[in-house]
Amino acid sequence: MYSGAIIAIALLGVFSGCNPKNASTTISGDGAQKTYVAPGKYDEFYNFVSGGFSGQLSVYGLPSGRLFRVIPVFSVDPEKGYGFSEETKPMLNTSHGFIPWDDLHHPDVSQTNGEMDGRWVFANANNTPRIARIDLTTFRTAEIIELPNSGGNHSSAFVTENTEYVVAGTRFSVPPDYVNGDVPISSYKDNFKGYISFIKINKDNGNMDLAFQLECPGIDFDLAHAGKGKSNGWFFFSCYNSEKAHTLLEVNASAKDKDFIMAVNWKKAEEYMNQGKGKKVSVSYVHNMYNDKTHTAVSEMKNGVTVLDSRELKDICYFIPCPKSPHGCDVDPSGDYIVSSGKLAATIPVFSFEKMQKAIADKQFEGDFDGIPVIKYEAALYGEVQKPGLGPLHTEFDGRGNAYTSCFVSSEVVKWNLKDLKVLDRVPTYYSIGHLCIPGGDSKKPDGKYLIAYNKITKDRYLPTGPELTQSAQLFDISGDKMQLILDFPTIGEPHYAQAMKADIIKDHSVKFFKIEENANPYVSKGEGMTKVERDGNKVHVYMTAIRSHLTPDNIEGIKMGDEVYFHVTNLEQDWDVPHGFAIKGSKNAELLVMPGETQTLKWVPDRVGIFPMYCTDFCSALHQEMSGYVRVSPSASNVPLRYGTGEKAPS
Repeated sequence: MYSGAIIAIALLGVFSGCNPKNASTTISGDGAQKTYVAPGKYDEFYNFVSGGFSGQLSVYGLPSGRLFRVIPVFSVDPEKGYGFSEETKPMLNTSHGFIPWDDLHHPDVSQTNGEMDGRWVFANANNTPRIARIDLTTFRTAEIIELPNSGGNHSSAFVTENTEYVVAGTRFSVPPDYVNGDVPISSYKDNFKGYISFIKINKDNGNMDLAFQLECPGIDFDLAHAGKGKSNGWFFFSCYNSEKAHTLLEVNASAKDKDFIMAVNWKKAEEYMNQGKGKKVSVSYVHNMYNDKTHTAVSEMKNGVTVLDSRELKDICYFIPCPKSPHGCDVDPSGDYIVSSGKLAATIPVFSFEKMQKAIADKQFEGDFDGIPVIKYEAALYGEVQKPGLGPLHTEFDGRGNAYTSCFVSSEVVKWNLKDLKVLDRVPTYYSIGHLCIPGGDSKKPDGKYLIAYNKITKDRYLPTGPELTQSAQLFDISGDKMQLILDFPTIGEPHYAQAMKADIIKDHSVKFFKIEENANPYVSKGEGMTKVERDGNKVHVYMTAIRSHLTPDNIEGIKMGDEVYFHVTNLEQDWDVPHGFAIKGSKNAELLVMPGETQTLKWVPDRVGIFPMYCTDFCSALHQEMSGYVRVSPSASNVPLRYGTGEKAPS
């Protein structure tokens, strides 16, 4: 029964371990010229790449492949003090407490009229279900909202055509949060449910609000994409484990020949929600927001969410059969073609939105699955791409009528035509490609100049670094009839999905520094004359400034054992790209990294009596080494008075 799946899995090792015969000659002589960006020149595209198990989002330039920034999102980051400073710790709060790590898979850029607008990137936390919003004026995480009733959050974060919603589907079906979850795992079919979350986005500031959820059968949702153009108002999810297995899923969740694509009429669901046809259930989840005026994050515990039952409201959800265990679920620029395929299949089915609509109108169903109508496969099918490669995963589009699909098992990208479904070209990747990306490739207006492959295994592509090698991206020129590999570049691990767009959409809106006069942090010092050290019981607040090349104050005495010391450091610089850092010996947190005009706080609890150096950690001037100072810590019963200052005002 399972021989096909087992053979295909076995082939994975063969293909991922092979070094294709033409590996050394794949990049032609003009590859370097096509990827060269001269010193002082800008790249044409930004590339936002998921960090996978790092929990972060990385930013690369294209075509150079240069790493510009790692944006901390769901994991603490000692380089930037994210999750360590008192101001950013609330960003990682959840209903489970402070969670310092997660697994980020799928960034998606905000859209207007189906085109990337460069305002925000939304990203998913796969492990402890959350959605983040990254502000592309500051390249910082501005907001994180937790998702209740979810055991994992994989088919997210994907936006609708005008960013009305970010949509997230559960990876692992579980009993919902508002019922007793202490049930036997073997009762999966009776007690486990899958939830789709619809997060409303404020069109002016991007703020997120969990508007409603759909309760769906207890299957697993893998990936998703919103409809566009003629299919605007719909969402499409790839689904697997229609067997509702709960153990040894590699076999038991692959028993059937087909799983499903789930088509969701989200505008109809929104209409039902506004009519009060959902039920309000009691659940707790956390909403975290960072304020660029106060330079501080706050957490709010939210209670309750509206749930719509997909089985009761019959015209919200429909299933379309699809080869088993599908991964990608992609919609072409016209909005008519929905592409998906099983991870072990040897064909790629292409479904037509128009045919799907006709099938629904004509009730061309082959029954239902858990109360949801199942459209006949042939009734929704436009056609099948034959023999594209083994293990088709993810498809993007070039805007010229062509589609490009990554094939994991055979380690290749396959180009095919959307109209006649004929394979036009194929190129090897090195090795075991997962997702791929074309700038704007999931929007109404792709820029079909480049394709980037994100590979799981690198083998012999880079210098060896012990048992673990870097993950890899590979850049292809797709402007001609044939795909041409022109660059390898390493990525932070592990790359999954990515987005890329023209740099001109973003770069001119980038914040260069924060205006000191607008700093509303309650602990700000807007000049050296405002610095001070105050005691409140065993808490000591140090109002400190940093400017090239000294700290004020840089000598502090009167700190005692048992004190909690809060260093509130304000960077007085008003110049682009002049951050200052702050660290003190023995701190159990990370450093602070404080941008111009910003205030950040480091909590420090001294563990012994003595003199403790403190210093700027971010090289800022020729006298950076001199940008330092001392804190004196005395016994708890000491009568050393609280004294502080810099230069002539230092305690003597």
